[in-house]
Amino acid sequence: MKTRCKWPNTDLLMISYHDKEWGVPIFNDRKIFEFLVLESAQAGLSWCTILYRREGYKKAFANFDYRKVAKFTKRDVMRLLKDARIIRNRLKIEATVNNAQKFLEVQKEFGSFAKYMWSFVGSQQIDGKRKTLKDLPAITPEAEIFAKDLKLRGFKFLGPTIVYAHMQAVGMVNDHTQDCFRYKEIKRKGL
Repeated sequence: MKTRCKWPNTDLLMISYHDKEWGVPIFNDRKIFEFLVLESAQAGLSWCTILYRREGYKKAFANFDYRKVAKFTKRDVMRLLKDARIIRNRLKIEATVNNAQKFLEVQKEFGSFAKYMWSFVGSQQIDGKRKTLKDLPAITPEAEIFAKDLKLRGFKFLGPTIVYAHMQAVGMVNDHTQDCFRYKEIKRKGL
């Protein structure tokens, strides 16, 4: 029996996500965009709610192809407002289209979104060294700086709390609790 972080509880999809994805460093821009979409959709909701709609988001947002999403029109927004596979919130849908456009601008400036994103942690994963879930912060100074820069660049629905959740998801920080088998695996790999 493996010891893992307590937050997935007994939900099999959450356990699979925890065991295979959460906290693993990502450098692929398309995958990073996927997590930006999902994290911004999560605002005010549980991660479990979004995770169960992940496939719907994938289909609704062109397999997370930010180049295609950046070209979405008002007609696409109207179509998505009727799509039960996603959270049908106009502001979040419009923010996703806007964020795809801003994502492309960042790529153009930095060569990749990954290079830009990882610069906020000195291009190295932060070891959170969390002993329990109570030790997990909602916001960190790095997340505040990253979120502020995103806002200055015109990104929406990505405040410091959401950005920190994103940083955890894409492995910018290893926030598995120290007794979790994934904490040790990720740290051992030197990711």
